[in-house]
Amino acid sequence: MTTDPDRLLRLDGRVALVTGASYGLGVLFADVLARAGADVAVMARSADKLADTRKLVEAHGRRCVAVEGDVTSYADCEAAAAACVNELGTIDVLVNNAGWADDRLMRTEHVDPESFARMVQVDLVGLFYMTRAAAPTMLAAGRGSIINLSSIFGMAGSENRTAGYFAAKGGVNQLTRQLACEWGDRNVRVNALAPNFFISEMTRTLLEDSGMATWMRSRTPMRRLGELDELVGPLLFLASDASSFVTGHVLTVDGGWSASGGYAQLPQPWDEWNGEAGTPIGPVTVP
Repeated sequence: MTTDPDRLLRLDGRVALVTGASYGLGVLFADVLARAGADVAVMARSADKLADTRKLVEAHGRRCVAVEGDVTSYADCEAAAAACVNELGTIDVLVNNAGWADDRLMRTEHVDPESFARMVQVDLVGLFYMTRAAAPTMLAAGRGSIINLSSIFGMAGSENRTAGYFAAKGGVNQLTRQLACEWGDRNVRVNALAPNFFISEMTRTLLEDSGMATWMRSRTPMRRLGELDELVGPLLFLASDASSFVTGHVLTVDGGWSASGGYAQLPQPWDEWNGEAGTPIGPVTVP
């Protein structure tokens, strides 16, 4: 391992696989890994958007393979891992980014069971499927970095919603620790990123229109939400040799949210919001 600080975060000669790479953080992660020198395989359900991500990676002079697939299908995960190995040679870094959250912000007593099950299936079971499909290649090679996308809402309970997301991300954190213990002796590191809310194309309308952005700023010690480029350093740290002795760690990138004890200065404004102008959604009102 190099001690040259200019090379420590480089990924030259490495191959990364990123799920959920058709928009938002998945596109950012694929772009960052390519700029750091990695060839990148990208997976998502949207073939047309994946094509755009592939062009972005290739614009950095890196190879890219795009695989249309759904992480809730183990067969799709196996196909993505196989395509990465067959076309790019191996898998050195896996970024389990694919996920889904119910943005209706409903109290749990009003949530349909199917929505809860879907969040757990995508955010936890799908993450396990992709990990299970990719890990044998890493274990056989005796090296690898798996980065799971968790959330601050996997760290503790909150007045926020919804229960399926909290349960899934808590499971992600514990799965991260378990796999780190199992695979550390073969030099496969397993860590997680747990971000606060970050403004992106997927979250902007929800956060600002519902009032959640103001509420989250009020309980975050740094009094702001994250900027997407503030995830670049944490991602490269976990993906590269800079974190060669770090495994089983859930790295919060949250402006101090998880250190604050959860104190909220403002009430929850989304009890009065239903996604558009109209009848407020109260705590005992079924929308």
